[in-house]
Amino acid sequence: MSDPFGPEVADAETRRREQIPGDGSFALCLTHDVDRPYKTYQSLYYAVTERDPSHLKSLAPGHNPYWSFDRIMRLEADLGVRSAFYFLDEQHLFTDRPRREIASPRAWSLYTGRYDVTDPRIIRVIRELDAGGWEVGLHGSYRSYRSRDRLREEKRTLESVLGHDVAGVRQHHLNLSVPETWRHHAALGLSYDASPGSSSRVGFDHGYGVRRPFDDAFAVFPLTAMELALPIESDPDRAWEVCDRLLREAREEAAVMTVLWHPRFFCADTPNHEPIYRRLIERAQALGAWVGPPGELYASLDHPGSPNEVAADGGTTPGDPGR
Repeated sequence: MSDPFGPEVADAETRRREQIPGDGSFALCLTHDVDRPYKTYQSLYYAVTERDPSHLKSLAPGHNPYWSFDRIMRLEADLGVRSAFYFLDEQHLFTDRPRREIASPRAWSLYTGRYDVTDPRIIRVIRELDAGGWEVGLHGSYRSYRSRDRLREEKRTLESVLGHDVAGVRQHHLNLSVPETWRHHAALGLSYDASPGSSSRVGFDHGYGVRRPFDDAFAVFPLTAMELALPIESDPDRAWEVCDRLLREAREEAAVMTVLWHPRFFCADTPNHEPIYRRLIERAQALGAWVGPPGELYASLDHPGSPNEVAADGGTTPGDPGR
């Protein structure tokens, strides 16, 4: 049975020569999924479940611990690196979803507490990130991994805010239907996907390098570690041991290592997350890594051809009837 991710470059020296920019010993790709930049209903939830009324302060005007864009930008600029921010254009429970889902706790979790990418404050931060050299990408909504039409509209909306095309995507909740979702991505003119991975385990389960599922220019950046899979608040020493092990493995294998830190964890509610993220970058730099966003790494690669040779307006891929 063929590997749906495409052939893996098995030799570390070949990866170092073909996939790692400059003289880097390995690559560390930094990413952030912008799920919830506002702490809303979570304030009530944590105030009740933790019996801590201090969470209610987040409901006061002008107080929003999840809005951490400036904090992340300062940290990364201080270290001389940039990252990718994937913005979500999710459906609304009351206007876009079937009425029966209003009674579903799962639907409330998925579709409430969201934001509008065309809100003036979100527009400002997207354009500030772009102007400062950060990558802005698409965070495909929860059900978009099976809907080319929905992905197309989400991509167009984000690009209308950004003022130019986006190159990369990561699906919300890491949802994938392989290879169908990737055919949608390529058909819409996206250059790479960064979805394959896990929120509960870390490691190089999908190989050490950039993958080519269609043996063309469309690329896949497997996710090596999400912060949710690490015991950062409960056991930060153990969390760091895991991070350091992954970095050393990445250097040994000349790997492309991709990490995800959600912006909402750069706040006082989770004080251990930011120091470990900083330490991760500093350690990678000390090990000789190239550090940056996947889009920048993608742009440095030699590609075997245009992604499936399709039009960016949603044409079909070879052997694909379109959806």
